[in-house]
Amino acid sequence: MSQIFDMNDSSQRREGLAAASSAISNGRLVVMPTDTVYGIAADAFAPHAVGLLLTAKGRGRSMPSPVLIHRPEALDGIGAEISEETRALTKEFWPGALTVIVHQQPSVNLDLGDAMGTVAVRMPEDDVALDLLAFTGPLAVSSANRTRQPAATTAAEAEEQLGETVDVYLDHGERGAGEHQPSTIVDATGETLRVVRQGAIGLERLREVVPSLLGLGEESEEEPGEELREESAGQPAEEAAPETPETDAAEQPGTPERGSEH
Repeated sequence: MSQIFDMNDSSQRREGLAAASSAISNGRLVVMPTDTVYGIAADAFAPHAVGLLLTAKGRGRSMPSPVLIHRPEALDGIGAEISEETRALTKEFWPGALTVIVHQQPSVNLDLGDAMGTVAVRMPEDDVALDLLAFTGPLAVSSANRTRQPAATTAAEAEEQLGETVDVYLDHGERGAGEHQPSTIVDATGETLRVVRQGAIGLERLREVVPSLLGLGEESEEEPGEELREESAGQPAEEAAPETPETDAAEQPGTPERGSEH
C-alpha cells in the first residue's frame, strides 16, 4: 500500500524523506514535487527501477527520462565532454528552469531509454526535491502522469493516475498552476549549443551568457544541415524534450525522441 506524507508538516517531512529515500534505494518509485509539476522518480542508476517508471507511465524506451541532480557538480558524474559554455549556463541558471542535454559518461551505468549516448540533466529549484536528491543522488524523473494524460499538479492527481505503482507520495501542495512554463532545453552535445525546446528562460537571456547559442530551428554556418536534436529525457524537452514535469519536469531530452509530456 502506498504511503502519503504531508511535506508541510515538519515531522511528516522527515518521515517522508526517509521513506522516499528507502523506496528509491530498494528500486521502487516515488512521486515528488518539483518547481514545475509533480514528478515520478526512480534511481537513475537502476535499470529495473527506470523500467518500472516507464511501465507506470505507460510509455516505451523511445522517450527516455531526464535526470535531476541536487548540485551542479553532480553533472560531471554523469555527463562527459562538458563545454565551458555549458558550465556558464548551469552556473547562471541552476537551480532553475534550464535542462541541458550532454554526452553520457561512458563509465556510468545509466539506462534511461533509447537516449543514444546522451542524458538530459536539470537541477530543480524546489526545496523538497533538493532535500530528497541530497539523500538519493541523481534520479530519473518524469512527469507524474500516465502518457497522454494531464501532468499532475498535486500529489492527489498523481495518485489518481499512478495508484500503487508508486510506493511513496510526497505532498507539498499545488505545483505548475497559473502561467507556468516548462524548462528551456539546450542541446550541448554539438560544437554549437542550441535550444531544442523553448521554455521559461528566453533566448535573449541565454545569449547574455552564451552569445553564440542558436535558437529553436536556427542553423550555424559551421554546421550546415545538422539535425536539431530533440531533447528528451527527459527533462524533461518535455516531450520532445523529455517529458518533464514540466513537461517532464522532470523529463528531459536526450536527443532522441525524449518524452514528450512532462
